[in-house]
Amino acid sequence: MREYLQFYIDGAWVDPVAAKTADVINPATEAVAGRISLGSVADVDTAVAAARKAFGSWSQSTREERLDLLGAIQAEYARRQTELGDAIIEEMGAPASLAHGFHVGLGAGHLQTAIEVLRDFRFDEQRGATMIAREPIGVCALITPWNWPMNQTCVKIFPALATGCTMILKPPQLAPFSAQILTEILHTAGVPAGVFNMIQGSGSVIGTALSKHDDIDMVSFTGSEPVGVQIQQDAAPTVKRVALELGGKSPFIVLDDDALAANVGAATAGMMGNSGQTCSAGSRLLVPASRLDEAIAAARDAADGVTVGDPKGNVAMGPVVSRAQFDSIQGYIQQGLDEGATLVAGGLGRPDGIDQGWFVRPTVFVGTNAMSIAREEIFGPVLVIIGYDDVDHAVGIANDTTFGLAGYVNGTDLEQCRAVARRLRTGWISINGGFDFHAPFGGYKHSGNGREWGDFGFHEYLEIKSLLGYAPA
Repeated sequence: MREYLQFYIDGAWVDPVAAKTADVINPATEAVAGRISLGSVADVDTAVAAARKAFGSWSQSTREERLDLLGAIQAEYARRQTELGDAIIEEMGAPASLAHGFHVGLGAGHLQTAIEVLRDFRFDEQRGATMIAREPIGVCALITPWNWPMNQTCVKIFPALATGCTMILKPPQLAPFSAQILTEILHTAGVPAGVFNMIQGSGSVIGTALSKHDDIDMVSFTGSEPVGVQIQQDAAPTVKRVALELGGKSPFIVLDDDALAANVGAATAGMMGNSGQTCSAGSRLLVPASRLDEAIAAARDAADGVTVGDPKGNVAMGPVVSRAQFDSIQGYIQQGLDEGATLVAGGLGRPDGIDQGWFVRPTVFVGTNAMSIAREEIFGPVLVIIGYDDVDHAVGIANDTTFGLAGYVNGTDLEQCRAVARRLRTGWISINGGFDFHAPFGGYKHSGNGREWGDFGFHEYLEIKSLLGYAPA
């Protein structure tokens, strides 16, 4: 059993101010997998003071010094990738192939991207007699979720380091193990004391204390919309910057062509990845109404083909993260049935043959965009198919949501795909499976504000200073 009972503050592992612990549950077995300490406001004060003290020197570090540090982190990250993957399997139930693959790979990708961006990033820009300087914003609070623990943590830490900021990380209480290992990686790589600090604990205590703290200059949060709203309210009196990546109810538009069945199958299988616990998941599958029967058959086959079971084995889908998440998803499935949606695959309860762990059946409905299962973020392996009459109708359905995080357009006519993608009111759109670590990621509307990934992620951690008369006109 894992025990992570110390925090990382000012370059050292330290005991919490007050001894309070919480169990971490393995969602595949429902057994206790480990214990962590729960931090307090006093721990936050200590960590913020350390980060503030370190900011004076780290903010003045050179590009070369930061590149050297990121390179050292990269070497240590590569050395401990297997440990990170094992931790992710245990803490949130990701299947081994996914945990050791895309989960850990996303963290490595964001680290490599930060190195690539930093090499050529323009911190200074001369405009006539004026110098426009981009400087680190200061001490940053990084609050991360449990669903993609390395992705969401690394996409914040490495741009913050690269731009000269200092920081306090609050990892998710439900999935804290991988963040602990990542902290060990940073320490071994030689991050200067106080530049990076980590406190485990509950969002209501640690997250609130960070959001309200006078000496925090910026909060970067990924998570649910209600919590994001609360963070903005908590941060408002101190007028700090708040960057939010929140929920989604993203459309996946399959165009009317010969590839329809294949595209529907891929969209369905993709929705079930990570047990549907992905903010950018294409949870509304829009298909031509005239070919609805064909789409249903393809989606059913794909959902029925998703193997579910012990995440340490050769399966495509493990459990969801907790009993509370399981119960919430079951409630949405029941709501779909109550509202008259047609069940195509899956349904209530655990998959056949599984009687332990928070496993959900890969579920597909046919419904309308007015139903709760099409309006609200379920955050589980539940897909709703919605028919459209023509492309204009599809775009209208896609945009009829309070969210705007992601979107997907698949079809054989690339020009048509591009035209449809241009019309979607959402921040990140994948055309025929496109993916790019340097592309900005973030949402419109209730899906948040600000952008992460690539050079756009650097700007979240920078202030802009105008130096007039810096040079002769």
